[in-house]
Amino acid sequence: RELLPLDGEPRTGFHSGYTPLVRAGRLAAALGVKELYVKDDSVNHPTFSYKDRVVSVAISKAIEFGFDTVSCASTGNLANAVSAHAARADLNCFIFIPDDLEQGKVIGSTIYGPRAVAVRGNYDDVNRLCSEIADKYGWAFVNINIRPYYTEGAKTYGFEVAEQLGWKLPKHIVVPTAGGTILPKVAKAFHELKDLGLVQGDFKIYSAQASGCAPVIQALHRKTDLITPVKPQTIAKSIAIGNPADGYYVLKAVRESGGWGESVTDEEIVDGIKLLARTEGIFTEPAGGTTVAVTKKLIAQGRIPRDESIVIAVTGNGYKTLEAVMGTVEQPLRIQ
Repeated sequence: RELLPLDGEPRTGFHSGYTPLVRAGRLAAALGVKELYVKDDSVNHPTFSYKDRVVSVAISKAIEFGFDTVSCASTGNLANAVSAHAARADLNCFIFIPDDLEQGKVIGSTIYGPRAVAVRGNYDDVNRLCSEIADKYGWAFVNINIRPYYTEGAKTYGFEVAEQLGWKLPKHIVVPTAGGTILPKVAKAFHELKDLGLVQGDFKIYSAQASGCAPVIQALHRKTDLITPVKPQTIAKSIAIGNPADGYYVLKAVRESGGWGESVTDEEIVDGIKLLARTEGIFTEPAGGTTVAVTKKLIAQGRIPRDESIVIAVTGNGYKTLEAVMGTVEQPLRIQ
């Protein structure tokens, strides 16, 4: 509570967070490593992604600032969370999404009664439009004009990992990168706990992106700070952000920790989703399939040693994105 930027009492998100840190023995065996965990935000409350964490802080802060209308630009999970938390906090709500989103994410937002606007274009088009709207109407866009408070909410993911490991830091943690909110804040969370003397030791943090949208990984591999925007083309829609707002901070956090990053193809992402489901009984969306597949790649490259603790960040639920795996699973046998 003391490490989050709220002055008064929290106003929403009382049951968000404290999601399971699963000791993933069968996945560890499949990847040939000794100690592997999955931090599973696919079961976060109430909208089944890590976005419930950031929205809890952002909306509580928006109320402190006196806003009566909250909004967001979203690839889906954030729209779900903003819609649900705004309903709980009795605020007006507008959400802006690309018009090609998975149905699970569209319905998972509109059920809460926001005014939803689908923009013909990709997330970066939506975001650009929302930057203008935020200025014009004075609404609290959680990931634009109150973004600094929103991103701080992502630290709770890191705080919990350390606490659930018995106040130890993992040696390695692999986190998906979209707009770049979560990865730098997990690193910041670990540093804050170290500064307070609650944990000791070092960690390396790794960025995971889809090959069809990997501006941060490309910059990392080119050893530059300059992130060149790309046009997303991937099934991993929740991380399909071609011009990430906090990409620079992802590069900084990864490099400072001595970590690395990789991208994986759509095919590898689907394989990652299926591997996690088959070994650990966790059904993640393509963002989680990306972290699983990237972890596998980093282990194979020798960048992550096989005998040190590893945490894989799973940030969203597979039931929202059935389209991604629809054609790849075995159909039921039909009998009379």
